[in-house]
Amino acid sequence: MSALTITHTHADGTLIDGTARGDGSAQILKAQRWRWSRNLGSWYLPQSRDRRAKRTQIDATATALRTAGFTVEVDIGDTYRPTADVESDKIARQAARVDALDAKADRKAGTAEAAWAADQAAHDALPEGGEPIKVGHHSETRHRRAVEKSWNALSKAVAAEREAATARGRVDAAAKTTDRRYAPVTVARRIDKLTAELRRLERDRDGYTRTLHTNKQTGQKYVETHEAASGDYRERILAEIEHTADELVYWKGVRAHQIAAGTATAYSRDVVAVGDVVRYVGHFHRVLKVNAKTVTIGSIVGGSWTDRVPYTEIRGLRDGQGRPVRIDDGARVVDTDADTGPDAA
Repeated sequence: MSALTITHTHADGTLIDGTARGDGSAQILKAQRWRWSRNLGSWYLPQSRDRRAKRTQIDATATALRTAGFTVEVDIGDTYRPTADVESDKIARQAARVDALDAKADRKAGTAEAAWAADQAAHDALPEGGEPIKVGHHSETRHRRAVEKSWNALSKAVAAEREAATARGRVDAAAKTTDRRYAPVTVARRIDKLTAELRRLERDRDGYTRTLHTNKQTGQKYVETHEAASGDYRERILAEIEHTADELVYWKGVRAHQIAAGTATAYSRDVVAVGDVVRYVGHFHRVLKVNAKTVTIGSIVGGSWTDRVPYTEIRGLRDGQGRPVRIDDGARVVDTDADTGPDAA
């Protein structure tokens, strides 16, 4: 049995080196949910790049291979890369994927075009005017073969056209992936998520208490106490904090650039006032209350209750008279010369 090496780095993900066709490793790796990549020329664990090593899965794979007689070494490097490098690589890989899919779509389109040409040729070979098959005539067999060939050619052409359309659709979807990932609302949501994740990690690092229940009769509180992280777990938490903070800095930078470029607007309680109307899900709604992270509006479906809209979800702002409001250097500016807009819901 050959010697195998399982490696993990954040740049390359989890790979295995030393396998060969027919050595019996493929069945084991498939059972452990590894996949083969023709581009890499190696087996790999899906979704392992720029993530912590899946040690449980790696250990299970190594054990299964050793049981089968292989010599297995494991080399894990679990250091996070700077977020800017990670994002740069993602954008480059996505661009390469779009190019590859585009080339494939062109090949599929060429195949479809050739299939339609073959269909036309098969159709032209049929007797003119839709002449029926002459049963018992010496031309019957030839005529039936021509009809069958025409039908087969049509079926292949239709299938090829569908495959070409599917391939082109994949290109169109892949071409928009990076734009969607960097869409202003997506970036804002990611910042909120990372901020919450950073707070959670810091609580785990420092320890915290939380009240589970308060006895209404005695007022006694039942508190759950979590000690500060220690040992190897603390080291892991510290690494996660550093990584999450780096991600947060990167995406806040992206958000700041979008605001400066005018593709995003920094709405907040400092620039939105009660009585304004905000554009949300395609309609204008009257602001009933201004909160720290949201504004309160009437029900968007016409109910008697109210709904809350995060500032990052607002798509436009007007004052109570319907005049557009823009944000300049964090200050609210009402366009007094503009025509009033639509009434709020």
